[in-house]
Amino acid sequence: MTSPVFAEPRAAYLHVPFCVHRCGYCDFTLLAGRDDLAGEYLRAMELELRQLEQPRELDTLFFGGGTPTHLAEDELARLLKLAREWFRLAPGYEFSVEANPAGLTDEKLRLLAEAGVNRISLGVQSFDEGLLKLLERDHREAEILDAIARLQERFENVSLDLIFALPGQTLAHWRETLRRAIELRPTHLSTYGLTFEKGTTFWSRREKGAIQQLPNELERDMYAAAMDDLAAAGFEQYEISNFARPGFRCRHNQTYWRALPYFGFGPGAARYINGRRESNHRSTTTWIKRVLAGQSGIAMSEELTPEHRARESIVLGLRQLDGIRREEFQTLTGFDLDSLAGDTIQREVAAGRIEDFGDGIRITHAGRFFADPVMIAFL
Repeated sequence: MTSPVFAEPRAAYLHVPFCVHRCGYCDFTLLAGRDDLAGEYLRAMELELRQLEQPRELDTLFFGGGTPTHLAEDELARLLKLAREWFRLAPGYEFSVEANPAGLTDEKLRLLAEAGVNRISLGVQSFDEGLLKLLERDHREAEILDAIARLQERFENVSLDLIFALPGQTLAHWRETLRRAIELRPTHLSTYGLTFEKGTTFWSRREKGAIQQLPNELERDMYAAAMDDLAAAGFEQYEISNFARPGFRCRHNQTYWRALPYFGFGPGAARYINGRRESNHRSTTTWIKRVLAGQSGIAMSEELTPEHRARESIVLGLRQLDGIRREEFQTLTGFDLDSLAGDTIQREVAAGRIEDFGDGIRITHAGRFFADPVMIAFL
């Protein structure tokens, strides 16, 4: 039986790098204040999509950024048209688009809905005016509430992104943020602890003492509060940072966590096809210039060894609270889970961070607080 790793990808990611400005904590691939490049970006995207040679059928399609909805209405319409020309969406598909509250016009919502978009991921981050200002977000609370109300009129599946462990944030304040989010009745919530990435203004401000990183213990308490409060409100935690109402897990991201193949297009986009991992140039201008000149937009290409693929699938799979089933792992990778990683499994089980439930393994509640070191142990 052929491994699913070598099957035709059923998922695709398109990266839209444009933003009004770069927020202080952000190290994503984006281009702020260069909306003049949108036309060239769209021409390059069309050329990169042509490499598919023929339309492909997908189960999930995801527009990420940047801010896809920052594109002007005619530009957004053109990108949606390109996607629908090159991808056929299978019955029961999921088509997600990331959005920010600012600039989310009714016309853009109409374009998204008419193109078949059925899931919106809204970058809320916080409801607090002071914290929104600290984060350098370009929206305020009133815009968040207005955007959510208008989104929920058109889309059944609306996800909210929240950030915790912000400088000056208290546990009580974070729980109030969770309460407000729950009150708005989204179908999905993603909660991320703030990270200080080198090269961001937050990193520089912390190094200068202008802002303080919260203690690890308080950050753990905030994560515990998210798990407790969201569970009490009927959300199912299905991944380290993600919570969904029944039936609303993000299927596109599950492709990544299950180590299945996927297409990727646009600056900084990654793809995983036939056991080869590739990523495009992160510089939007470099990617545009290369693709428009008929050159490859790829910056990195690596064919993974079978063992590397297998170990990566453990690391990714343990992010899911359902864990990794031994039989599925063997089918996916060709490796016996215990022969490959038995010693590490036993060590992590003894430490209480991994549970062995017979058919497979999964991260424990205690292990979720130390997810990164647990997963790295399997590499």
